Amino acid sequence: MSLKIRMTRIGAKKRPFYRIVVADSRSPRDGRFIEKIGTYNPMLAKDNPQRVILDTDRAKHWLGVGALPSDRVAIFLHALGLGDKPTITKTTKAHLPKAKAQERLKAVADAKAAAEAAAAAPAAPAEAPAAEAKA
Repeated sequence: MSLKIRMTRIGAKKRPFYRIVVADSRSPRDGRFIEKIGTYNPMLAKDNPQRVILDTDRAKHWLGVGALPSDRVAIFLHALGLGDKPTITKTTKAHLPKAKAQERLKAVADAKAAAEAAAAAPAAPAEAPAAEAKA
């Protein structure tokens, strides 16, 4: 049986509240669990000590037995000094501009580079004829 330390939602509509539980990974999110080891109330301020309540002894026990925490629970455990902070990577490109916007940005950058090159190019030949006139 593979065990997970994860959260189950028990809050009302638009008032989330979560239990931190140890459950079989195959059971549903809000389904049967083995043991409740804490709570999480995201409605409270981040510095409020009642936001995350976790029984550290039981968490250590279940981690020792081989239970794997979810990403959010791993962050809570890291804050309590019970584990490493997970590396969460975003695989979506939703934060990037769309293709046409990227083309426009590239065109603007190319035009700016061409203007800078044109401004620098006449300066060099203009100096050369002046030098010939003095000779």
